Amino acid sequence: MTWSILARDETTGYFGIAIASRFFAVGGTCPWARGRIGIASSQALMNPMLGHRGLELLATGMAPEAARDQLLTEDQGVGHRQFHLMDWDGRWAQHTGVECIDWCGGDGRDGLSVAGNMLAGPDVVAQTIAAYEANIDADLVERLLSAMEAGEAAGGDRRGKQAAGILVQGDDPYPRLSLRVDDHADPLAELRRLAEVAKDRFVAFTTLAYPTPEHPHGITDRERIEAAIERNGGRPLGAKRT
Repeated sequence: MTWSILARDETTGYFGIAIASRFFAVGGTCPWARGRIGIASSQALMNPMLGHRGLELLATGMAPEAARDQLLTEDQGVGHRQFHLMDWDGRWAQHTGVECIDWCGGDGRDGLSVAGNMLAGPDVVAQTIAAYEANIDADLVERLLSAMEAGEAAGGDRRGKQAAGILVQGDDPYPRLSLRVDDHADPLAELRRLAEVAKDRFVAFTTLAYPTPEHPHGITDRERIEAAIERNGGRPLGAKRT
């Protein structure tokens, strides 16, 4: 019922998840991320604990394949589950249960993992990966959106469209960007619109004003914030700011 992409952007060090499905609010249920630990997505007959527990295991230093194998021993419904996870070094692992509905499966390489179920066919995964790799010079959000759009053009979820989401995680304990479209006739198009709106003020504001380890109280000077938004509004997430 879903396909998703997990990716590490070597330029910014950010990690990203994009997901789409004919399932309500998929962006609020499946993606998981933790700064300096990793990212994950639990799909098919999703078990949110797989995402939560997967990140717990990665936080202990466990490699993704070992974490996956441990998760398989902890959930009696693994035959109906699909999940993939990636650690902060870009290593990844996937599981697609034998009871998942065709087409189901996935593929990946260092810093990139795509998995899906109830898809039109394997070309959905292949085209998602190809589009991500073809847009190597674009910012992470654009690469994720382009990848998902290519997967949708290849057939996407064979039941149709309903929801989508995108999450970008940096070193901080909170996401750098988290957008959801819970119920829409064209969710990826709406997700792209929201991503463009985010560039107008939100990205500049959060990049400057949010607390970081280097600036634990963030920036509270409103004039400085407004000046930065005016200078930097419209730039993608991860672009150099002044």
